[in-house]
Amino acid sequence: MIMNDTGELASVSGVAAESGNVRRQRTDIRTRDLINQAVASIPTLGLQRAAEFLATMNVPAEVAVRVLVYPNRRRAN
Repeated sequence: MIMNDTGELASVSGVAAESGNVRRQRTDIRTRDLINQAVASIPTLGLQRAAEFLATMNVPAEVAVRVLVYPNRRRAN
């Protein structure tokens, strides 16, 4: 069990085999939706605009960089 972002205990949802990192179930639905919007907009608006959108929407920089620059590090769901 681990503590999630809301302070509740949650079970570990899985382990990433290649990196050995513990993965948690997503609890921030708003950020998920914003990231999905930004990723979907990359082909038409470009990476820079997607990054600006995430920054404007207060998505943490480390999350934005991970999902935009390293797509293989995105969560599967």
